[in-house]
Amino acid sequence: MWNETDVSRKLGIRYPIIQGPFGGGLSSVALVAAVSNAGGLGSYGLHTTAPDAIQDLASEIRAATDQPFAFNLWVPESDRDPVVDAAAFDRFLAPLRPYYRELGVAIPDLPTRFGHDYAQQIEAVLEARPPVLSFVFGLPSPAILRECRRRNIVTVGTATTVDEAILLEAAGLDCIVASGFEAGGHRGSFLRTPEASLTGVFALVPQIADRVKTPVIAAGGVADGRGIVAALALGAQGVQIGTAFLACDESGASPAHREKLLSPDARRTVLTRAFTGRLARNIANRFTEEMAAYEADVAPYPVQRWLTGGFRAAALRAERDDLIALAAGQAASLARRGSASSLITRLVDDVGAITAGLAADGSAVLPQVPQHRGDGGV
Repeated sequence: MWNETDVSRKLGIRYPIIQGPFGGGLSSVALVAAVSNAGGLGSYGLHTTAPDAIQDLASEIRAATDQPFAFNLWVPESDRDPVVDAAAFDRFLAPLRPYYRELGVAIPDLPTRFGHDYAQQIEAVLEARPPVLSFVFGLPSPAILRECRRRNIVTVGTATTVDEAILLEAAGLDCIVASGFEAGGHRGSFLRTPEASLTGVFALVPQIADRVKTPVIAAGGVADGRGIVAALALGAQGVQIGTAFLACDESGASPAHREKLLSPDARRTVLTRAFTGRLARNIANRFTEEMAAYEADVAPYPVQRWLTGGFRAAALRAERDDLIALAAGQAASLARRGSASSLITRLVDDVGAITAGLAADGSAVLPQVPQHRGDGGV
């Protein structure tokens, strides 16, 4: 059967379909539970979650599902929070002041730190023992991976290039997400700049599958059964789907965001640093267009995310879809309104129909992954 792959076996799920982990309030316990209960892997993005909230969050998810689920963390570029002096803070804040004024929000003062402590988050996650822990933006340390193995936590890394995948395999990650540039949200590149790592998923997947033995999960541009079949045929043993699940009833997306995903506007996405300081794919809106002139000068992550977060809540309350980040992949227009369980059912039915049709035509349904060459390295 198409769903019996190394990915589904390693993750302990019925279908090798992973819900992309969303940060910034877009994840929800309801979505994680719905996907996991339907036979996929529900995921929760933790990079904006306080360490002392992680254990309770894990308990909430376990109360809603007895199936495997995943937590996701961002690997930081540095062990230290960025140091920003008053002059730099004012300079970074300058192009954002008009939005604060427009939304009636007070201009913030320079904070003591801009994000949560990664080491504390990791400690809390290990204590919570999620069945699966995925990472973006780099390699978790050998000590973290050893502790995950000791606690029977399956680990998943994210690669946007072949070289990144080779490093993830060498580090001992259990699965590798091959993230194409079609994907919504942040680009997870860590060896080179994201602008230099913009390979499409259906070019990236077979190249990675040819070079590593670790099971590959395709991400980016996959939103229906056709995308799943194509990914499996190219060497992936599972798929990670973000935008289609973000549009589901249970997601943490605001009503304004969800409606945008289901509108013709979703056909136009852009890569921008305007919201967080890291390159991300969003539906184009007024903010991305006006901030394009400052793209090269925005504050680094997480400073820019903290600064735009100062008016984000007000924009959400006012349903101002012109001033909020509208994460979306290039296949957003394939998303449909409905529940996560109905999406899983539709995906599974579509894959079954497509593979049955291919078999009836005498075609090879899912070609074997090419023999791992193992030649070369980084």
